[in-house]
Amino acid sequence: MSLIERAVARLTEVKTQPGASQNPPDADAAPAERKTSIETLADRLADAALRTPAIAVPPVVDAAPASFDKPASTSPTVAAPAAIAPAAAAPTATPAPEAVRIHLEALRARGMVVPNGPTTQTGQEFRVIKRPLLANAYGRGGRSPVPRGRCIMVTSAFPGEGKSFCAVNLAMSIAAERDHGVILIDADVARPSIPRELGIHVDKGLMDWLVDGKPDLSQLVLPTNVDTLSILPSGRRHEQATELLASEAMGRLLDQLNERYPDRIFIFDSPPLLVTTEARVLASHMGQIMMVVEAGKTPQDSVSQALSTIESNEIVGLVLNKAHNIETSGYYQGYGYGYGSA
Repeated sequence: MSLIERAVARLTEVKTQPGASQNPPDADAAPAERKTSIETLADRLADAALRTPAIAVPPVVDAAPASFDKPASTSPTVAAPAAIAPAAAAPTATPAPEAVRIHLEALRARGMVVPNGPTTQTGQEFRVIKRPLLANAYGRGGRSPVPRGRCIMVTSAFPGEGKSFCAVNLAMSIAAERDHGVILIDADVARPSIPRELGIHVDKGLMDWLVDGKPDLSQLVLPTNVDTLSILPSGRRHEQATELLASEAMGRLLDQLNERYPDRIFIFDSPPLLVTTEARVLASHMGQIMMVVEAGKTPQDSVSQALSTIESNEIVGLVLNKAHNIETSGYYQGYGYGYGSA
């Protein structure tokens, strides 16, 4: 019912109620026209209701429409989300260098010591040679450990006496030990021989670290296919090799080697004593020295002169290389070994 219709109904109710106020009749008016003011107003309202169309009121919708377009001016401003910085990548561990493959069969064919290989005369001889060196390094047999005893330098008076050959055999023999490993260090920076002896190709090494202080030693000490044997190559050549070997950097390198590899023996293949000055400087860092002498060739006075250059070292062993018909304990040896103080 519209508003007007409700008003008419209300007025009708008032009209029909008893005691409703009425105007006195007009004598001059016709009976049909004698209507109270209330009736006249009611008629007018009713007539207006008939002429006024009904107003449709839309139903109330509780939910907002699913979607609608708004003027651009009324669109709320949405702040763009702040750019999220990518999380810092976790530092990745530097991968360990690949193992260097030593041609063990080629070494065996040359009569050299090979771990887990058959018993050979050379193998027996280096077992004899390594025992006092290990005893000095670790304080065995009632001896106290020698200061820096795990650093062993293998050298000679002149080139060609077999020092690199002996350094490799000594390293291979120590690699066969159950309790210790060995790192073979090519310190003959002018004429590196270890790669040739082992049949391998290497790149950076000792001199690179002394010059640049990098890369990390873990990247320079190369594992091999002999589990207990690693190699530190000589690296690039440098005109100030003597000064670098005598520098504080060399001392720091040795300290790092001792800290990182506490169960390793360090075998340094050194330059000859009477040809370069590098060997004398290197000897000052060593705890033990093994000097190789070629039998029947190296003059005795040259041996004495070479020993005088390292006289500050307390422990020097002599290995007589390329010797034949030296009978010891019932069999012939190609190597003789003398141990004592210089």
